[in-house]
Amino acid sequence: METLDKLDRLILSQLQANGRATYDQIGDSVSLSPSAVLRRVKRLESEGVIDRYVTLLKPEAVGLGLMAHITVRLEKMTDSHKLHPRDLFRASVQTWSEVVECDALSGEMDYFLRVVVRDMSAYSNFVMNTLLKHPSVQDCKTSFVLDRVKATTALPL
Repeated sequence: METLDKLDRLILSQLQANGRATYDQIGDSVSLSPSAVLRRVKRLESEGVIDRYVTLLKPEAVGLGLMAHITVRLEKMTDSHKLHPRDLFRASVQTWSEVVECDALSGEMDYFLRVVVRDMSAYSNFVMNTLLKHPSVQDCKTSFVLDRVKATTALPL
């Protein structure tokens, strides 16, 4: 991948702020022609700098009023397992729609989950009937989001 120059960063900043911006609009803001912007965007897509385009939804607007952060500790691998507990967990978490983010951690806990659900009943159902019943999960701890102080998908360029 080539190094990102100043214009690439400006274009990416514009796209992060408004993924539906036209090449004309972006070109006006970065002093390039629309065709030059298009060439750069296509290059950034092909190099994998631009991963994908999405629509961001407000959870509350679609009936998802409860957000929780869950740290998870997995059991340690034993000889009786055909698959490593980590591999089992990673495969399962991909199928859990309640989990909108999963990160592997260093330290005491193994994973961090960001979970978005309708209400406490849905949260309880997910934890009791899915997460804690998973054969790789040894323990979990939850913190509930009281107020979202900052929420952005934009990376600092």
